[in-house]
Amino acid sequence: MKVAILAGGLGTRLSEETTLKPKPMVEVGGQPMLWHIMKIYAAHGFNEFVVALGYKGEIIKDYFLNYHLRSRSFTVQLKTGGVTAHNMNGEDWTVHLLDTGAETNTGGRVKRVSEFIGDERFMLTYGDGVSNVDIPALIDFHKAQGKLVTLTAVRPPARFGQMVVEDNLVTQFKEKPQLGEGWINGGFFVVEPEARKYIADDSTAWEFESLEKIAADSQLAAYQHDDFWQCMDTLRDVHNLERLWQEGNAPWKQWT
Repeated sequence: MKVAILAGGLGTRLSEETTLKPKPMVEVGGQPMLWHIMKIYAAHGFNEFVVALGYKGEIIKDYFLNYHLRSRSFTVQLKTGGVTAHNMNGEDWTVHLLDTGAETNTGGRVKRVSEFIGDERFMLTYGDGVSNVDIPALIDFHKAQGKLVTLTAVRPPARFGQMVVEDNLVTQFKEKPQLGEGWINGGFFVVEPEARKYIADDSTAWEFESLEKIAADSQLAAYQHDDFWQCMDTLRDVHNLERLWQEGNAPWKQWT
């Protein structure tokens, strides 16, 4: 099953980073967020990706065009221009880089990706969120539900910390606990090809138009994941993810 990743948005709330690069290329632990997301899927054996490009897509193209040498030592023969790469233990991935238009909305990108993949079920997520969601369990859940789309419902990170106060003493203090109130769309979808009939054109918003119609037709299932999930919307989010990585406490790191 192929994995589609939406990587074409402007990332305006993270303008400190996205002025120069697309949001999925913002780094955590020295690697782009896009790499972390792909590693999550690859840890479960899914290694063919379709990346929907838009804003500054050429930066993502350059990253993968040079990935083979960027991640290895190599020798250059200056007279001939020949390059010999060393340490050939690279990622065994196939990456399709699909231009989906700088102004295309999320639904339009999903439709273009689905048409590229063809009449196959595929996985789909955003290029700015990581999680320790159990991908095989998500797929099994989708198959059991028999719906056109399954999304991963997550608990949003709490905006403020939590305290337990007893007899005027703080008995427990937890800074920004993972589980906030309610459920939100955390991405990590499983999508049937028939779902693209709910996408009119490039201007369609996947979240606010397509999913609403799919839900109204009782074709949207929710896989409830009440463990770690974090999006990268602000510079504070970037710093939090970086801190978790540097502390060796990155819950989304499901690979060795």
